[in-house]
Amino acid sequence: MTTEVLSRIGVFVVLCLVQALVLNHIHLFGVATPLLYVYLVLQFRRSYPRWAILVWCFLLGVVIDTFSNTPGVASASLTFVGVLQPYYFELFIPQDAPDDMKPSLRNMGFLKFLCYSSVLVAIFCLLFFTLETFNFFNWLQWIECVGGSTLLTLIFIITIEIVRKK
Repeated sequence: MTTEVLSRIGVFVVLCLVQALVLNHIHLFGVATPLLYVYLVLQFRRSYPRWAILVWCFLLGVVIDTFSNTPGVASASLTFVGVLQPYYFELFIPQDAPDDMKPSLRNMGFLKFLCYSSVLVAIFCLLFFTLETFNFFNWLQWIECVGGSTLLTLIFIITIEIVRKK
């Protein structure tokens, strides 16, 4: 096994434990829950095989669904974001960028990384809460959940990136 796979397994385990033991119990103003495990999906390098991204996303979603009692919601949402991530990442890097370039605050700059991560996190939260509620009778609460969770998750992701940068 390569060091990249081992480090990704470590991040996988840490994100699952943090989400299951701590973050699932945070409901800011009753609507915003940080969904930090999407951070693993944002970190795939440019040349990472697309089939492997889908496998990682699905496995992470299944584990999170198991611990969070959201059958199929996280796995479907993460797999969809895993499909989009390689194509969307290509929009933010130059054509002559190295194949092993990873999306990070250091490599992309603050504004590009913020745009990159905010769109993917927003798509993830939109799909996650749409599948979780599966109705639009209380659409105001749905919008609050999507917006609040997106914002809270982005704050956590940017904080992690700033700490990693130093």
